[in-house]
Amino acid sequence: MTEPDLSDIYRSYIACLNRQDWKNLPQFVHDDVYYNDKQIGSAGYRAMLERDFREIPDLHFDIDLLVADPAYVGARLRFNCTPQGTFLGLEVNGRKVTFTENVFYEFRGEKIGRVWSIIDKAAIEAQL
Repeated sequence: MTEPDLSDIYRSYIACLNRQDWKNLPQFVHDDVYYNDKQIGSAGYRAMLERDFREIPDLHFDIDLLVADPAYVGARLRFNCTPQGTFLGLEVNGRKVTFTENVFYEFRGEKIGRVWSIIDKAAIEAQL
């Protein structure tokens, strides 16, 4: 798979997340997907995302930086949202916060097989 193909697939994946189009998520994620070195499977991955959208009603994934190299994608995602209650152990309670996530994906074919994610919690702490 070429770099433009992975970039296009990734952008379609992000669009799927932003639409909360859960029935089409399996098009992008392997059945046995790993998240931060823990196998959670596609059902666990979907549950994690659904929980995120429940806890952050205005959640929207914005691609700030995207690098693709077969079979990997690296992205810096930017969020400007209002998490309800506690988020990452912080009492955000509906305040608007801006933060980034640095995330790497390993693709197997045209689907995500592994995800490694780090959220900039310090940026949120600084805003609270």
